[in-house]
Amino acid sequence: MKKMLKRMIFIFYALNINSDFMGAVYLYTGSGFGKTTSALGLALRAVGQGKKVVIIQFMKGWKNTGEYKIMKKLKPNYRIYQFGRKGFVNMRNPSEGDKKRAQKGLEFAKQEIKKKPFILILDEINLAVRIGLINKKDVLQLLKNLPKQTSVVLTGRYAPKEFIKRAEYVHILKLYKNPKYVPATRGIQY
Repeated sequence: MKKMLKRMIFIFYALNINSDFMGAVYLYTGSGFGKTTSALGLALRAVGQGKKVVIIQFMKGWKNTGEYKIMKKLKPNYRIYQFGRKGFVNMRNPSEGDKKRAQKGLEFAKQEIKKKPFILILDEINLAVRIGLINKKDVLQLLKNLPKQTSVVLTGRYAPKEFIKRAEYVHILKLYKNPKYVPATRGIQY
């Protein structure tokens, strides 16, 4: 009887332990490849467990990527929204249009977080802050009162030190080695 009671307590603990770690902030930054890919891996795991994931891409507007195209097959638990242009943003002098799109994305994130998805991914938000598309104080305010049911993932190079301090999990991806020419391969880089 005592052994069975211990086992029941362990099972109860194991089933409920996940809820104690929700509401966390995961940060993927650094010069290496794989920041968005790492976030998408978390998304895939969550969707595989029947959880809802919302991805907001701040500097991407190209819909021919694998992560965008898969949405048709993974809906309704996987949703992705883009608030960037199809081309590249001028990093030294972003346009007013780029700033408006990014701000619209942040406002959208504020609305989505109220719906308490299991994971909210803010893709390239670190870089968007770095080049002045979004104010880091506004992002920190968003992260201030996360619902317990929602974890947030921040990606992009140049994460501000305030984001690093706020995050419970920080992953810095460093490029160790790559060929001189790296072709963009469908299914790997996009």
